[in-house]
Amino acid sequence: MTTNIQGKVVAITGASSGIGEAAARLLARQGAKVVLGARRAERLEELARELKSRGGEARARAVDVTKREDVEAFVDFTLKEFGRLDVLINNAGVMPLSRLEMLKVDEWDRMIDVNIRGVLHGIAAALPVMKRQKAGQFINLSSIGGHAVSPTAAVYCATKFAVLAISEGLRQEVGGDIRVTVISPGVTTSELAESISDTSARDLMREFRKVAIPAEAIAHSISYAISQPSEVDVSEIIIRPTASPY
Repeated sequence: MTTNIQGKVVAITGASSGIGEAAARLLARQGAKVVLGARRAERLEELARELKSRGGEARARAVDVTKREDVEAFVDFTLKEFGRLDVLINNAGVMPLSRLEMLKVDEWDRMIDVNIRGVLHGIAAALPVMKRQKAGQFINLSSIGGHAVSPTAAVYCATKFAVLAISEGLRQEVGGDIRVTVISPGVTTSELAESISDTSARDLMREFRKVAIPAEAIAHSISYAISQPSEVDVSEIIIRPTASPY
């Protein structure tokens, strides 16, 4: 069904590494026009050059999803470059885990800003565009942490539960022309764990993440959701290592 991906304009936040980067590589290979967004502009530009050298269509623009005006500018850039926006992948996320008693309030705020507000900013910027087009798709990245809570992850899990709730509300409100998909990855190879400042939580997570699937596996689930016919909405995918108990 990659013919349903060919020529589509796909904007991706958090595209400089991990799942976002893997999705950009796969979708560009399948014929999508990808717009890469993240804070690390140099890595985005390098990835865009690489994709172009392999025959893909790619653009890059720095974006901080915690700033609504940045996300609006990212969507405007996409429209300027390609004339439309078919898919927005709200992928940017952070995961600085710690026990609540550590009172890392600044890190709680950061997770709320990136993981929740970032998704809302993406919706606010792209929804009017998709409504005008009478077509479009949001793909929001939640987590297995959006389905179960564990020690050190209370706030992180809360943000991912929120992504599920926001996405379901959006789906119910816009059904007909606009599709909404939630992808909930289990343990996946990425840089997320590097944002953990609490030593004990970081050590626990490194042990936990020894059983992991590559980011490319999540990219394929994203591709699957996009590739379906327009009247088919893949509402949610949970994807995790076969050997994972969580």
